[in-house]
Amino acid sequence: MATVTQSVHPPVRLTAAEFARRYTGQYVELVDGVVQELPVPFQQHGKVCNRAAFLLTQHVDANDLGHVTTNDSFVQTTADPDRVRGADICYFSYERLPKGQIPEGLLPVNPELVIEVRSPSEGWNDVFIKVGEYLSANVRVVVVLDMATLSASVYRKDEFQQIFDNGDDLTIPDILPGLTVPVRKVFE
Repeated sequence: MATVTQSVHPPVRLTAAEFARRYTGQYVELVDGVVQELPVPFQQHGKVCNRAAFLLTQHVDANDLGHVTTNDSFVQTTADPDRVRGADICYFSYERLPKGQIPEGLLPVNPELVIEVRSPSEGWNDVFIKVGEYLSANVRVVVVLDMATLSASVYRKDEFQQIFDNGDDLTIPDILPGLTVPVRKVFE
C-alpha cells in the first residue's frame, strides 16, 4: 500500500508594507505576518461606525483639529513580526499628521485615537488583544463601542478602563477638548 506524503508549508509571512500594497481595500488584517480574513459585519455595525465617525468629524472639522479616517484604515501595531489592524475609525491631530492630503499607503505615524465597534462575532479576548496592540503602538486612547450593552469603554495605557453607559456623555478631554457626545446618539 502506497502512502501519500503531504508537505505542510508554513504560511507565507508578509511585511506590513507588502501587506498594504497587496490587500488595500480588502477586509483583512495582518497578524504576525500572516493575512487573516475578517467576517464582514452587518448593517448595524456600519451604522454605529458611521454615527461615531460623523459625530467625531463634526467636532474635529468645527475646531480644525486634524483628520478622521474610517473603513478599516490600516494601522501598523507591531513590527517583526508585523501586525496591521483595520481600525474602524481613527483620529490624527495635525501634530501627528500635518494638514493637507494624507499620503498613500501605511502612514509613518499612528493615530491618537482609535474607535472600534465590537462586532457580534468578535469575542472580548480578541477585542482586548487589539486594544493592547493599539496602546503599545502609541495610540493614546482606544474607545470600544459595544452594541450589546450600548456602552463605550475607553482605554489608555497604564490606566483603568472607563465605561460610559447609554445615559452618559462620552468625553475624551486629553485628546479632543470640548467634545461631548451622548453615548445614546452613537447607537441611535
